[in-house]
Amino acid sequence: MAHPAIFHNMGSGEAAQSGFLHPFSGWDHLTVMVAVGLWAVQMGGRALWVLPCSFVGSMIVGSLLGLAGFHAPIAEPGILASIILLGAALGMAWNPPLALAALFVAAGGLCHGYAHGAEMTAGLAPALYLSGMIAATAILHLLGIGTGLALRKHSFMTTTRVAGFMILAFAVYTSLH
Repeated sequence: MAHPAIFHNMGSGEAAQSGFLHPFSGWDHLTVMVAVGLWAVQMGGRALWVLPCSFVGSMIVGSLLGLAGFHAPIAEPGILASIILLGAALGMAWNPPLALAALFVAAGGLCHGYAHGAEMTAGLAPALYLSGMIAATAILHLLGIGTGLALRKHSFMTTTRVAGFMILAFAVYTSLH
């Protein structure tokens, strides 16, 4: 869903740009990456840096597996599962132990990273592509964190719970189409 043909026609000079634009090119990636930031704010404390770092770290590993040609048929269902999990976590204001939350987020990052790496356009410099992708992912996590922190002064829990249920509705819609 996040891989329109326009991004597959770039030359090697645009590797960082292609990697940077990739997370912005599909609602599944955008949703999950912003939701990680929102959930981090909802959990608070160390989750503000542990969840985004868990996602990005495992996304890098997944990207390298994808680039190496590793076959992972679970990646696409894993992406959908990450949307469902994050939607449910936000919607129910779930506050599990930080290690468990980081594990779930890392699993989602691994699947998203695999998709990014496996579908990278041939001829692009992988290091530049991954650098762009990491930067964009971090920006989207920060967008979620910033939004969450800005909403804390208002109706944060209501807003994030509604956002969670909207993410779940998106996951249902995505799985049906």
